[in-house]
Amino acid sequence: MHKVSGGEVAGILVAVFWAILVSFLAVALARLAQTLKATTKLVADVTDQAVPLLADASAAVRSAQTQIDRVDAIASDVQEVTSNASALSTTVASTFGGPLVKVAAFGYGVRRALSGRKDDTPDRAPRRTVIVGRTVPASRRVKRNLRGKKD
Repeated sequence: MHKVSGGEVAGILVAVFWAILVSFLAVALARLAQTLKATTKLVADVTDQAVPLLADASAAVRSAQTQIDRVDAIASDVQEVTSNASALSTTVASTFGGPLVKVAAFGYGVRRALSGRKDDTPDRAPRRTVIVGRTVPASRRVKRNLRGKKD
């Protein structure tokens, strides 16, 4: 019978350790391979879905640009119409405004002349102007107070 030396026992232990290490590494590599397959499939699926979405987004951007061009054309037309209307209103005001004011003033004068004044109606007292924040001089205040007490 053969006796096993200490070096042979150490060699067997090292071989068993390497076998266990290699099997753990093989399991880890197998799992890593599965993860890489799943990732590759996920990237392929995302790419398959992203390409049509990007095409749709590009079409939407082109459509929006077309609509913006149309709105810009409409806005410039509205600005032109506004300036034309402003010029027209200025022309009408300058053409008819002066004569209409004169006709209205003439009509008012004619009405006043034709209505005549009645002698039995007393003349109205002139209106007083009130200025907020100003005080009445003392001499006028005394007269005003005396008028109020005559009643």
